[in-house]
Amino acid sequence: MLLLASTLAPAQDLKEFEKRVTEFTLANGMHFIVLERHQAPVVSFHTYVNAGAVDDPEGKTGLAHMFEHMAFKGTETIGSKNWPEEKKAMAAIEEVYDRLDQERRKGPHADAKKIQTLEAEVKEAIEKADSYVVPNLYPTIIEENGGVGLNAGTQLDSTEYFYNLPANRIELWFLMESQRFLRPVFREFYKERDVVAEERRMRVDSSPQGQLLEALTAAAFEAHPYRRPPAGWASDIQSLRVRDAEQFYRTYYVPANITMGIVGDVDPKQARAFAEKYFGRLPAGPLPPLIHTVEPVQDGPRTVQVESPAQPFEIIAYKRPDQYDKDDPVFDVVSSILAGGRTGILYKEMVRDKQIALAAGAEANMPGSKYPNLFVFYAFPSLGHTIQENDKLLGELIERFKNEKVDAEALARVKTKTRASVVRRLDNNSDLAQLLTDYYVAYGDWRKLFTSIDDIDKVTADDVQRVARKYFLDNGRSTGSGFQPAAGNGAPPGQPAAQSGEKQ
Repeated sequence: MLLLASTLAPAQDLKEFEKRVTEFTLANGMHFIVLERHQAPVVSFHTYVNAGAVDDPEGKTGLAHMFEHMAFKGTETIGSKNWPEEKKAMAAIEEVYDRLDQERRKGPHADAKKIQTLEAEVKEAIEKADSYVVPNLYPTIIEENGGVGLNAGTQLDSTEYFYNLPANRIELWFLMESQRFLRPVFREFYKERDVVAEERRMRVDSSPQGQLLEALTAAAFEAHPYRRPPAGWASDIQSLRVRDAEQFYRTYYVPANITMGIVGDVDPKQARAFAEKYFGRLPAGPLPPLIHTVEPVQDGPRTVQVESPAQPFEIIAYKRPDQYDKDDPVFDVVSSILAGGRTGILYKEMVRDKQIALAAGAEANMPGSKYPNLFVFYAFPSLGHTIQENDKLLGELIERFKNEKVDAEALARVKTKTRASVVRRLDNNSDLAQLLTDYYVAYGDWRKLFTSIDDIDKVTADDVQRVARKYFLDNGRSTGSGFQPAAGNGAPPGQPAAQSGEKQ
């Protein structure tokens, strides 16, 4: 009976959800998904922009991330002591910056003294513009009206903004969120550009793991934009300009490229009326251009190494298809079998039994999922053990996984855990708002949230073995590892130090 109930639950849940979901698309193309949940007088809002770091223009990496930092800087009427004067001051920054860039373009013929003078003028112009700013007024208004969880995030495939409000403040969200999309103000742009650069220094330049992930991704992808770091290259970040952000906004922040999720104590008719009133003002625009670059077939294993003063570690990545491929649910099952917590094969073999790793696991998608990406394994050797030991055992486990079918009990356990994880997220308004927008944008229908569970249920032991054999191959493998160089050497273990004139 329990098994039967678990089989029927998704269909029942879907029918119940459909009764409470209202969808509509404005004339300008912006799509709304509204889910009624009247258990508490609160509402969660989730704005999903179908553009992320993968869409950064060449030479301007980090631009999508900048929008996360500009999200709650305010509007023409919120956040300024004197908008007409602030607007003039912001324009003055760009005028001086243009002269600075023009001088820098002269390269070896540039006047160093003139550059120094212009840099000082840029700094002075920024300070003047900043003097008109009322710091954090936009989020303060939200918080004063009971808002919580105000945040934003930039992924490879998306940029998302979200927070929660009391149900009697729903119109405030429509007003403020629409205003920053209608007439965005790139206030304190260069201050936030420095913050983005500092984040990169902390998360990548000062992090051996961040450096290795960046190096591995760049090695695994030769052509596709997934090879570029989501944080952006340091030199690109420092050269970003307001006009770059304006162009990115005009290209990717068109209404038809934005989906809104609203979940909670909400009247869908009222929500639609507010949507028409506030977001209906946004002018329509063409959908952004598609990414046409297709990653060439990998013709052999690739290896990168990054010096790490901390404990060595290893990441192994195999090429895999995108989230739309028929085998996508199989990869999720494979990941859960291999790395599903303490019941996963990698934990039991490498951490618990052999004790050669402090941690070992796998991820079904990296760095994104909209385009062909990577299935990733990782291992952190325990004290007294090496990357080589971990690599050898991990290789043996992968080969065994390819040659021996997973048992029915393990497969059933994975399916039950997958269902349970979805059910847990369905109990949270914020998570639901995110899931509904994620699945709608990815698959054109939020119902995929439920039918994906059915897709998992259909995965067989034969499917698991077939996918492992098809994709876990040396030709599609990229390996990255951190190493502690021997004193006075500087070369990765097992390699001689580079001689003068040689590449290392």
